[in-house]
Formats: sequence, structure tokens, C-alpha cells
Amino acid sequence: MADPAAAPIIDVTTVTDTDAVVHVTKPSTFDVAVHRFDGLEPDCEVRLDVADPVDPTSTHPVTVRTLARPSGPCRSVVATVNDVHFGELAAGQIDDFTSGPIRRPEPDAEPYPELMNRAAVDEIADIDPTAVVVKGDLSLDGAPEEWAAFERCYREPFGERLHVVRGNHDAYRFQTDYAGDQRIDLDGVTIAVLDTVIPGATTGDITVEQADWLDALALDSTSPVLVMGHHQQWIAGPDADPGEAKRSDDYFGLHPDGSDRLDEVAARRRSIVAYTAGHTHRHRVRSMTRSGIASIEVGCTKDFPGTWAEYRVHDDAIMQLVHRISSPDALAWSESCRGLYADFDIDYESYALGDLADRCLVIPTDR
Repeated sequence: MADPAAAPIIDVTTVTDTDAVVHVTKPSTFDVAVHRFDGLEPDCEVRLDVADPVDPTSTHPVTVRTLARPSGPCRSVVATVNDVHFGELAAGQIDDFTSGPIRRPEPDAEPYPELMNRAAVDEIADIDPTAVVVKGDLSLDGAPEEWAAFERCYREPFGERLHVVRGNHDAYRFQTDYAGDQRIDLDGVTIAVLDTVIPGATTGDITVEQADWLDALALDSTSPVLVMGHHQQWIAGPDADPGEAKRSDDYFGLHPDGSDRLDEVAARRRSIVAYTAGHTHRHRVRSMTRSGIASIEVGCTKDFPGTWAEYRVHDDAIMQLVHRISSPDALAWSESCRGLYADFDIDYESYALGDLADRCLVIPTDR
């Protein structure tokens, strides 16, 4: 009988209306091959024959469904990253626990946040985005040198196209840099960036004043509104994780009251089409309770699977496409982080990667 541990790991990481990207990890290594398929038919099942990483004469058939093609031309392209964590030295470490596994770079190696973010910036620059939004946790602790490293990496290549909001890691010592809500008007979409941070806390919130600001923005906007922030939304329901099923002031993401405020504004203002956040280092999509729109989480840039997200704005929909950072050095690092938190009985691989439908989806804008 074949040893399951000797089988390659095959991840269909990105699917668009015409393309697919498959990452294949050689057994028992951090060696990852990237397979790209283009010219596919939209909105149909296609078979991808993926070469075996050990025996290239052998292939592994994978079936995927391409996304439906939105109407009209692509009017704007928005790239986002979150949880970039400049200054972090140990991936997978929780507080002062020594359990892990904890991943650190080799001595004298480039710090992994700089490696991963530099590779992400190169890929984002290749698509020439209309705007780049960084959704918080720019740093480990909001130290000046950490923010300076972030600015060197992102501000220099993107300039005025860069829009940044803080995360909890940027305000543990009550710093105010990158604070405040922002409105970004682009062709075909308005981005509403919410500062969800509670200074000094890990948890987040959307205040009454912020909900009123968003309400007025949505009423005023003549384009669909895509809301972005750092903290994920609290949504109770049958698929809620432990700790999510009941209201709690200590919920890890947005306070339930603030989460409800966001949902209430979205139910009232149909121009709001989705909310997308970071913070959890995972890919997941749920539906808000009242408005029914998507509440999205995008994984972190700094470790497994090492991603950034692209939003293609069309006349009747926005296409979300999550990309795994694919330079050889970035893949070697992110792959080495696939098993983080195993000592805590956490399946980080499944948690962080999520399902393909959590990463690549079409968001209707004609509510």
C-alpha cells in the first residue's frame, strides 16, 4: 500500500474566470512547484492535469470550476494585504508559550516579514493596481523601525495609490499612527476603510459614530461600496466556531455590537456589497445575518500560505482573487509554516488556507 505521507500536496490556490494556479509540494520537503493554466472557459468545470513533482511523466487530474465572468470591462483593480507584521521574529509563537512548532529564519537570513512582503509587492506591482489597501497589523508592536520597514517596502513602489489602516498590533501602546476611517473613490467602486482598532486591546469595534459615517458614505456614493477593516465580524450561526456561538465582550474580532452595526447599515444601504478583513490569518467567507452580504477574511502575508488579494471591479460584480506569493524563497518559507500551532491541536493548514470558494469568488454589486 502506498504511503500517504509520500504523496504530493496539491493545492488549487487561485481560480479566475479564465485561469487557475496550482501549487504542488514535493513529499517531505518544502519544495513547491507552481503550475499555471490559462485560456480556460468561464463558469464551467475543467480538468487540470498537474505534473507529479517526483515523476514528471505522471500527472494528477484535478477538477475545478472557473468563476463566472462579470459583465463589462474591468474598471478598477484593488490589491490588499493584511497581517504583514514587520518586526516579527518567530512565526507560530503564542505569547510566552514555548509550544509550537515555532519557525524562525536561519541566522543571518533576511527577516521573513521583509522576504514575504517584498515578494508580495513585486507580484502586486505586476498587475499595476489602481489602489493598494493594507488592512492592519503592519508591525509586531508599532515600533518606529517596524513602521519604517513597512514604509520602505510599500510606500516607495505605490506612492499615492497606497492606503493604510492600523491593526491591533499597531496600537497596543496606544499609538495613533495610521488611525482613522478613509473613503477611496475609484472607477466603479467606493472603498470604505474602517479603523476597527480599540487602542491597547486585541479585540476591535465599530462605534456608533463610525456606523453613521459609513451610512452617510453609502447613501452618498453612486458606486457600489466595498468595506474593509482589520478585525473580522462576529456572526452567530450553525457554522460558528467555538467562542463565536454566543455574544461576548471578549470576542477575538469585532465586538458583537459593532458587528451588528455593520450589518444593520449594510441592510439599510444596498450599495454596500461586502466587508473584507484580516486579523484571523485565515481565508473564510460567511453571510451577514440581516443584509446577507459576504463577510470575508483574507489570510496573512507573513506565513502559510502567504497571500494577497486582488479585487477586479466590473459593471455588475467584483471578483475576489487570492494569490499565494510564489517566488521560490517565499514559497520555501511559507511552506515551512504549514504545520504551525500543531502542539495546540490546531490544523493550521486547513484553517489558514480555507476552501477555494473562500479565496476566489464573485461578489454581486446589483443587490
